[in-house]
Formats: sequence, structure tokens, C-alpha cells
Amino acid sequence: MEKENNNPKVGVGIMILKDGKVLLGKRKGSHGEGEYAFPGGHLEYMESFADCVKRELAEECGIEVKNIRFQFVANVTKYAPKHYAHIGLLADWAAGEPKVLEPEKCESWNWYEVESLPKPMFLMCELAIDAYKTGKNYYDIPATE
Repeated sequence: MEKENNNPKVGVGIMILKDGKVLLGKRKGSHGEGEYAFPGGHLEYMESFADCVKRELAEECGIEVKNIRFQFVANVTKYAPKHYAHIGLLADWAAGEPKVLEPEKCESWNWYEVESLPKPMFLMCELAIDAYKTGKNYYDIPATE
């Protein structure tokens, strides 16, 4: 395992809506392996949140979105020693069919009904679904949870 420093990283995830469904991929090769997650990744230096998810979508699954908007922010320590400030965004599908473009990071991409999601879910996605259903937009999760 790579040596972790003591600085949190910034992750950005995108919950994409298409006809009452959301896009999820099964994670490989990183924390949360085997869990279902939305597209997303690390925020790069001087990058906007929207540009980050557009880049990640192009790299991971090759689809386009529209109406990108803020959904929630979370302080996540579940995957210690990794520590993330996570920015959750919400968008509507615009074009393209998802393809596995990073097979070392994702097993598959599929659309799932919001009320019938696969398990296990990546924590950031559980939070996104909760935010979508409740309108809550702030999660400060202590290391003990």
C-alpha cells in the first residue's frame, strides 16, 4: 500500500440522473474495492468541480452530462488511512452510452433504479442518495463511525 501523508485529499463525485436511474460502476484496485460507486475522482490543481467531473467522465466512461449542480459536501474517514473532503455533484445525462475505459479501476457501468440500488455501496454514494432523498447537504463523519 502506498504511504499516506497526513493531508486530506479532495474527491469529487457525480450522481447522474437518466429516466429515474443513476449510473454506478463496481470499483476495482482502490479503497472501496467491490463497492458500487458513481464516476468521480481527485480534484486537480486549479480545476473547477465541474471541470473535474467532466474530465473524470471522459476518462472513466465516455458520457456527457448537463445541468451540473452542487449536491453535498462530506468529511469522510471510513477508508482510513485515506481521508477525503468529498464534493458531491448532481447532473442530468446528456449523451453517450457508458463504457469501461479504465478496466483496472472499474468492472462495469450500469444504470440502476434509485429505489433498487446494488450493494455494497461506496460510502460517498450512500451519502449522495441520502442527500438526493432528504435534501441534506452536509456530512461531517467522525473517524469512529
